[in-house]
Formats: sequence, structure tokens, C-alpha cells
Amino acid sequence: MKLTKVTSALSLAALATLACAGAMAQGQDSGWYGGANVGRSAATIDDERINRGLLGSGFSASTLVDDDRSTGYKIFGGYQLNRNFAVEGGYFDLGNFGYTATTVPAGTLDGRIKLRGLNLDLVGTVPLSEKFSVFGRAGLNYAQARDSFSGTGAVQVANPNPRKNDTNYKLGLGLQYALSESLAVRAEAERYRINDAIGNRGHIDLFSVGLIYRFGAKSQAPAPRMAAAEPVRQVVAVAPPPPAPPPAPRFEKYTLSATELFAFDSAELRMPQARLDEIASALGRHAEVNDVVITGYTDRIGSSAYNQKLSERRAVAVKTYLASKGVGAARLKAQGKGEADPVMTCTERQLPALIKCLEPNRRVEVENITIERRVQ
Repeated sequence: MKLTKVTSALSLAALATLACAGAMAQGQDSGWYGGANVGRSAATIDDERINRGLLGSGFSASTLVDDDRSTGYKIFGGYQLNRNFAVEGGYFDLGNFGYTATTVPAGTLDGRIKLRGLNLDLVGTVPLSEKFSVFGRAGLNYAQARDSFSGTGAVQVANPNPRKNDTNYKLGLGLQYALSESLAVRAEAERYRINDAIGNRGHIDLFSVGLIYRFGAKSQAPAPRMAAAEPVRQVVAVAPPPPAPPPAPRFEKYTLSATELFAFDSAELRMPQARLDEIASALGRHAEVNDVVITGYTDRIGSSAYNQKLSERRAVAVKTYLASKGVGAARLKAQGKGEADPVMTCTERQLPALIKCLEPNRRVEVENITIERRVQ
């Protein structure tokens, strides 16, 4: 008899290893995560081989009934090495499968198999949008096959409970949707190559859904770099006695790196935001400044339409934050210019190097257009 195909998983987290510092793609966090899946498993039972085995023992099967569906689940843990790769391990239980053959001479042969074990996979992820991503996996599974056989009537079983542990490959594909920075839902299909306890080889396919939780996946925002913005200046005019009072400081222009504000390809602000708090405080001191324009820019990676929308969402996110700090929304205008007005031109071909080189183009500018026009 041969059990060829099954699918479903119970996985108990096997931790992955090795962080890959410096390989992390721009704006993407690394870190630990864990989760669980549950789904439907299906087995294709080799009825032809079962019949050949019965004939070889002097029997024939008058009926053969397969039990080739089960429920499986898995619990897993992993480490995100960078934006595109993770190492993931877990414990799986692929369920129970079997068959019952009614024989001539009169008797029955009942065969069952239980499959469970550990796996270790390399997982590759390709983002499709800000929330959706597709992923594939390839790795090894160490499975224990527990067979059980029983016979009635003329059928006698010599070894009723054979067992076997073996290592084979496993593959999978899936789709992931981020509910938040820390929580995501997965749907995936996996194939486990399996050996049973009596020398047969087959594979088990598991189709499942599950949740994944990232532990502290959100990176801390870099320390504010004051050199990136022009400071508020105090101009003091000295006149003959009596001395004239110095003019009030002006609110001019701030340029903030999008890397300080957002994760790569995201419009959700990192926290805390010391630079934006500084700007809100300056606007609070300059109540006379009413023409403040917030302009978002992106790099050239991706389509122009997508980048335009992303730059607009980032500008709106900065406006909303400043308004939450007490700056009147009527004083603020948000706009996006997408890939326009780049400050850096790059020729790198490798994506991580290109993302790094184009970092200056990903920015948000906050400026008082009234002052800017007067200065020009």
C-alpha cells in the first residue's frame, strides 16, 4: 500500500537563526515573528499498489475505500533577515489517512498513517503593494511516519505498527496581507515530500490560512539630524541709542528625510517624531505664519502614478500630525510631487544599492511660502 499525497499542518515554533546585518533593505525592519496556520489536508492513496500487494499475498480486493482527507495545523517561528528574506521553522502535524480493503478470500485489511515533524525553510517575499505581498518557501522537513495495519478473517498482518523518521524537501507559495505593522494574515499552499514506514514515497499538500505576529518589528526612528534643515535664525539689529529691539525669528524651511518619517513604501509615521514636534513648536511661536506648504517627494522606484499617491499620503500624514499638536489645519496645505525635482541621480543596478542611493530624493519639505517668495 502507498500513501502518496497529504496536506495540512500543526506547527510548533522552531526558531530560525542568524541575523544578516547590513543586508536589510531600506526602510524594512528585521526581527522575530511567530504564528499558526490551520487548514485542509488531502492524500492520494496508491490503490494500484495496494491491489498488487494483496495479489502477491494470494488475495484480491473486492472493494477498496480510501480515507484521504484530514485537518492539519502548524505553529511556527522565524527571523526576518531583511525586506525580502526570512528563515522560518516549526512543528507540523499533517493528520491521519488510510484505507480499508475487503478481500477475497474473505477478510479485511485496514491501513492507517499519521505524519508529523519539524521543518526549516528559507522564505522569500516580494511586496505587491503597501499591504499585500507574495511569498515562496523552500526547505527541509524531518517527519515521523506512524503506520498501523490490522486484518480480519483470512488477512493476517505480520508487522502491525511500523514507524520511520526521515528527512525530505518541502515547498510552498502564499499570499500575505498586513493588518498592521505587527499583525498579518496568510493563505498558503505547501507540499511535503514524505516517506512512509514501509518503503513508499509520496507527498502531502497542505492548504491553510493563519496569522503572523511580529515582535518589535518596528525600527526606532533615527536620531534627528539637525543639519538637514535650516535653523531658525535670530537677527539682531543694533542702532544708535536708544537701541531698537531685535526682530522676531522667522519660520523658514525644513527638509526632512522620508527615512526618518516613514518605513520604506509606507505613509504611516514612525514614532516618536522629534523633528515634527520641533516644527509644531516653531509654528506655535509664529502665529503670524499662515501659508505653510507641506510637500512630499518619492524616488523613481515604482510607477509614477503610485509614487504620486504615496507622496500625497505622506504629506497628509505630516499635516495631520502637526494639526494634532495644536497647529491650525487652515494654516497648512499638503501636496505631493511624486518623483519630481530629484536631488540625486543614481545608476546602481542592484535594488538595495539603488534604494540607498536614492534616499535624498525621498523627503518631505515644510516651508512658509510667503517668506520664501519674499526672500527670493
